[in-house]
Amino acid sequence: MADNLRRHGHRLLAGCALSGLLMGALAGCAGTTGTLGAQVSRAETQPPQSPADAPPGTCWSTHTSPAVIETVTVQVMTHPARVAPDGTIERPARFRRETRQSIVEERRESWFETPCPDQMSPYFIGSLQRALAVRGLYDGQITATMDAPTRAAVRRFQELDGFANDELSLLSARKLGLIAVEL
Repeated sequence: MADNLRRHGHRLLAGCALSGLLMGALAGCAGTTGTLGAQVSRAETQPPQSPADAPPGTCWSTHTSPAVIETVTVQVMTHPARVAPDGTIERPARFRRETRQSIVEERRESWFETPCPDQMSPYFIGSLQRALAVRGLYDGQITATMDAPTRAAVRRFQELDGFANDELSLLSARKLGLIAVEL
């Protein structure tokens, strides 16, 4: 049996690798469920996330502020100096360097209101690109798509208010004149 396994082990390994590939391909389909051929993605079946006290019909996203960590290096005396009775130093003090890190500010997750997906039409995104271009924050083509250069420009605009996020907030959309300010 052991000789047979040694002789044909490569076939067993190849079969396992092929089986793993097929299982991986099938796992790619696991994100969809359906009845009679109709497929619905998991994202469509889960309710959108929002804070508990959010008014109905509003859209929200989260912003993660990273923790602020301070690194301090200090010299710690391991052996004091040996001093002779006449005040001369017979052996200098010995020190070691010690580095410590401490969290100055904890990591925070906060909610912010965003324009809803139905508002993010190509016309709206084109207007967003033009509004950012007028302010010198976007220099690409007006594509009316929320692509990487547009997101980078949104981040630059929002960083001016200390909010480093590339997802457009409702407050920023109002500041850009894209959404009416509620009275």
